[in-house]
Amino acid sequence: MAQVRAALWGGEVSWPEAETDHLLTLHAQQGTGALVYPLVLTQSALSSYARAQMRTVCVHTMQQQVHLQHILTQSWQALTDAGVEPVLLKGAGLAALYPKPYYRAWGDIDLFVGKKHYHTACAAMRALFPDALKFDEELEHYKHYNLIADGVSIELHRVTVGLQHPLDERRYDAMEKYGMMHSEPLMENGLNIRVPEPTFNVLFVFLHAWEHMLSAGANMRQLCDLALLLSHYKDRIDAVRLHRWLMSIHLLDVWQVVEYILVKHLGLPAECQLYVSTVIADRAERLLADLLGGKMAEQKAAEGSSSAKQTNRFVRKWRTMQLRNENAKRIRQYSPSYARHMMATTWLHGALRFFAKDRHWE
Repeated sequence: MAQVRAALWGGEVSWPEAETDHLLTLHAQQGTGALVYPLVLTQSALSSYARAQMRTVCVHTMQQQVHLQHILTQSWQALTDAGVEPVLLKGAGLAALYPKPYYRAWGDIDLFVGKKHYHTACAAMRALFPDALKFDEELEHYKHYNLIADGVSIELHRVTVGLQHPLDERRYDAMEKYGMMHSEPLMENGLNIRVPEPTFNVLFVFLHAWEHMLSAGANMRQLCDLALLLSHYKDRIDAVRLHRWLMSIHLLDVWQVVEYILVKHLGLPAECQLYVSTVIADRAERLLADLLGGKMAEQKAAEGSSSAKQTNRFVRKWRTMQLRNENAKRIRQYSPSYARHMMATTWLHGALRFFAKDRHWE
């Protein structure tokens, strides 16, 4: 963590040679190699093995970004020509906040097109990349449509985040509309793109990281993104609005857990802090330890290890509810209040889906 902290805010990055194998594995898992390695390469005496590994990661990241930028430019032009006004999520928009854009690896392209222009956007991308792999159906209840063009995954988002509780979904929909209506321009490698309004972007990046924590797929790069967003837009984030948004979707407690990690372990400057609380210190430390140690993924794997594919609709839905309740119990150790909300949501969502048309493919 000290290496990531120094790379984010400036400072010498130490590299204990005796821990090389462990550190290379850790940074690969956490998605922070591209951030840390450029500084280590210029400041540390390294073995030829470690230096070669780091250079490979750095070169691959830069080459990949050139390719991604090319696909992004093509996609953006095709969508705007079709009358769609996309907004770039994550990826290049966040990379622009790093000391160097190639310090932030990104492997796919996420474009918000909204519900109104969803089908038009999907058709435009299929026309642009007729040979692309397509494995997501263009369905109204999906969060996004996905295709792979020239090795690059492109996600066209109807919505930015999928929430299960109807009230959460309705409230977040209003937040999303605000964030996209007030999206702002960003020049990215000569391409004029748009990114979400800063306060909403902070909320979205936080929610995206939390979604991954719920599915045990989070890493420290996502927390670095959030820290840099808070720093870069510190004078433009509406703290009152963000607080109200977090409260309305039951996530203020989770935010405080995550912000504690940003402050204590990633060195988020005092002027960028919002709702710091030390009451949640034990839960925050547990979350960080489980993220770094891979325990969240182990817990999630244990929950699903006994699940078998069921053809009976009612058995399948009951098993799904059981798995979601088990996930809520796992989350309780990090945020008891959100775990309770998850349990209530699971039962409500289960009841609503029980009487809905069967989606047998799920």
